[in-house]
Amino acid sequence: MIIQRKTYLDRLVGKMHNGQIKVITGIRRCGKSFLVFNIFRDYLRELGVPDDHVIEVALDDDENEALRDVDELSKHIRSRISSDGTMHYVLLDEVQLAITREEMRDPDRQVRLYGLLNGLLRMGNVDVYVTGSNSKMLSKDVATEFRGRGDTVRVHPLSFSEYYSYVGGDRLQAFGQYMLFGGMPLALAKTSPEEKFAYLNDLFEEVYFQDILERYEIELPSVLSELVDDLCSSVGSLTNPTKIANTLETVKRIKVDNETIAAYLDHLEESFMFSKARRYDVKGKHYFDYPNKYYCEDVGLRNVRLGLRQQEETHIMENIVYNELVARGYSVDVGVVQIVEKDEEGKRHQKNCEIDFIARKGNRQVYIQSAYSMTDPLKEEAELRPLLAVRDFHKRVVVSQSIMPPWVDEAGVLRLGIYDFLLDEGLIK
Repeated sequence: MIIQRKTYLDRLVGKMHNGQIKVITGIRRCGKSFLVFNIFRDYLRELGVPDDHVIEVALDDDENEALRDVDELSKHIRSRISSDGTMHYVLLDEVQLAITREEMRDPDRQVRLYGLLNGLLRMGNVDVYVTGSNSKMLSKDVATEFRGRGDTVRVHPLSFSEYYSYVGGDRLQAFGQYMLFGGMPLALAKTSPEEKFAYLNDLFEEVYFQDILERYEIELPSVLSELVDDLCSSVGSLTNPTKIANTLETVKRIKVDNETIAAYLDHLEESFMFSKARRYDVKGKHYFDYPNKYYCEDVGLRNVRLGLRQQEETHIMENIVYNELVARGYSVDVGVVQIVEKDEEGKRHQKNCEIDFIARKGNRQVYIQSAYSMTDPLKEEAELRPLLAVRDFHKRVVVSQSIMPPWVDEAGVLRLGIYDFLLDEGLIK
């Protein structure tokens, strides 16, 4: 059985022949290559595109090592494009491998790869699709280097909906496995918990870390390792480089400056291992400079990194809700609202409270609280307080472990169980 990943295929199909370079980004091993070289390739066959009009190059294949040189890659591609004007499709995998370290280190140095890709578009009968696992060299550069001729598709590990379409069965049991081992496609193919653990652990050590160490020439690998552990153990907690540096010095006796931590955080984001959610003042309509929250791209990677020791279901579910919103195409911030409370003497004080997520897409905006349990009245009051303090007319939602069907309470807050939220995208529209 193949997981079709229809959402991403639809996005690629919608961008065909638009005169832009389709840049498919995401963490390594999340399914980008399978999407382009299998699912999208099969779609082209269904359209009747001849095989010799599809030019595929996987740059992470050692047989294609010579093609990581841009001049050789250009010769290879152009030699296969006919001059009869018919459309050709160029599919390049892990294209960041064609960017040299010298080009990466010097921001003013021209990256030859971009010239090649732009040149292919000028031919008129070429539609270009590239995948890559580093946002700094791809998605962040699309607007400038491709001069408006780049179009990004971000691919994520399997959503729970995609995961459940494959495993089926009892939703509770499936979600428990998803909370533990996440949605990396090849982890799903492993049969035993031991095999899943070993695979995800190897991804961290042999793929992600090595990529970052080599490409950024990391001088303090032990600091990078401790930083990852800190982020994994505190997903959804407010932090900043100074706080992390102080923690490492106090707890681990590792002295490092906050500039180094800030640079390493950037590298982890650029490699798609973690995402940053900024804090947004709902009333004042501005962002705070710090602190921020960080979420792991896949909860399975997070859990295995910690040796399956820290299974805080509240934080794991919050991470899953965040990832789901991002995968659906929302931009996601942490909301900050001011509420007024009275102390024991009856004096009124203003207090900042957080809304877990403000999700925006186009002209839509949704306020969402992720609450593992709402059975305790005090817990329920605390979760609802920030939502009720919002004075605009955007939808307000609480996602919990409830098994009740979706319903709207007397305050107008939509209550959703986690399964309904994850399996029915239309409920928060």
